Amino acid sequence: MLESKTHSESHKKDVNTNSILLLVTANVGSLFEDPLTLMQIWVDEFLTTVRQICPHFIALHLQEVGGKIYDKSSNQVKRFVELLCEGLEKQQFFIFRIYMDENINASEQFTALGNLYFCHRTLVRSCIWNFEINSWEPTQRAEKYFGNIETIPTKEKSKFPLEFFPDSKWSRKGFMRTRWNIDGTIVDFVNIHLFHDASNLTAVENSPSVYSQMRRKALLHTLQRFYNDKNNEPVPYFLFGDFNFRCDSASVIKELTRNLTKHRASTTNANSSKVFYRNEIGENVLIIGKKEFHYVENQGMIKDNWLSKYDRDPEPFNDILCEFEFDFKPSYPFEEDPELPNQYMKTRCPAWCDRVLMSSQIPEISSPKKAYEQYNTMGKSICMGDHKPVYLYVEMKSNKDIVKPSGNFLELLQDVSRRISSDDCNITKKRHHTKPITQFIKFNKSTLPENPCTIFVPRRKCQTLRCCINFEGRNDFIILKESIL
Repeated sequence: MLESKTHSESHKKDVNTNSILLLVTANVGSLFEDPLTLMQIWVDEFLTTVRQICPHFIALHLQEVGGKIYDKSSNQVKRFVELLCEGLEKQQFFIFRIYMDENINASEQFTALGNLYFCHRTLVRSCIWNFEINSWEPTQRAEKYFGNIETIPTKEKSKFPLEFFPDSKWSRKGFMRTRWNIDGTIVDFVNIHLFHDASNLTAVENSPSVYSQMRRKALLHTLQRFYNDKNNEPVPYFLFGDFNFRCDSASVIKELTRNLTKHRASTTNANSSKVFYRNEIGENVLIIGKKEFHYVENQGMIKDNWLSKYDRDPEPFNDILCEFEFDFKPSYPFEEDPELPNQYMKTRCPAWCDRVLMSSQIPEISSPKKAYEQYNTMGKSICMGDHKPVYLYVEMKSNKDIVKPSGNFLELLQDVSRRISSDDCNITKKRHHTKPITQFIKFNKSTLPENPCTIFVPRRKCQTLRCCINFEGRNDFIILKESIL
């Protein structure tokens, strides 16, 4: 628990003392689905955290700004920013830069990312980089950019190449970065949003999953782009956003389903297909569907953070990117009900999607004092939407100028590329599968209860078989396929 400090004792600094940075990443999509309930709660919790830490500089990176239907929530986005600015001005953050990508009609450009930066009045020197003319600009006033921000030169924003997207269909995934000179030390802040797992059923097929590979390729592409930038030399960077890192689903399932029997139920609607794992008396212990992950001990899954050993998405980048140790619970997917702030939804395996990573030079420009390294989630006992915001506050040294990457950085990038390519080959190899035992069961709709979710079919040894069904067929009967795998 953070202890609140007085402004005089914590914000006091001069040009030679280190700066306290507060870096926050938050996927706020669900916040805009129910703004009347969640927005003020979210803002209050954020402002409370700022008050407790008393930083000199805040970098807030948002993803899914505006939610799923942006054109219906644009006014709420502006209201959200107003609430943040008003609250932070009361804490004497008078200089800020706000970049909100709202260009929803440009599918090749729209990312729904929001980068917000706030400087406390005690921060003596701060400048922001102009990527167009390659020079520094003073930050002596408040500036907000909404709508189409493509031509704003003090930020760089890009979607990933189309071939990286699942099925080559655009979605709101990309990055946005800014470059700052904070009391003589230069650093980039990069907001990033990587691809999610579209289907749990697909995610469990391979290790690593095809989605994990997509995320890794997009992340590698981003790092290569920064390194090869001829106009903006590489500098230390904090890379924080919704990486959508997921636990290795195939390995998690293997551990959860020891001594269980696997069954697959499917209908003509592929989205209704499900896999059931049952115990010896025929009870469902785990159900996996496209967007369903229902484990009987769902809330107990996160006990002792045993899932962390399957947090493998970032592993290929271990020699390039750093991350402070953490022991917080998975940041996603939490219930969006204010009455259930600590419970996970039964849609996905809990995962550490939201992270603060950094380049290998960051340890050279940050203080080793552990007291200033706090890496955690925000709103542990409060509903913040389906993602808990994740924050890091760290002490950054002054007057370090530019710390260059290691001389073998290009070689390290090539090593990452080779590993990703190797994993691609492993996924595409033809694998041997045991042929399942399949049966087809015909049900007469007229004999079934209205809209049942399961059907109980007698099995030998008095066991029961539970099968999911759908009623989208036009006939008066349903044929359901069940495979015992």
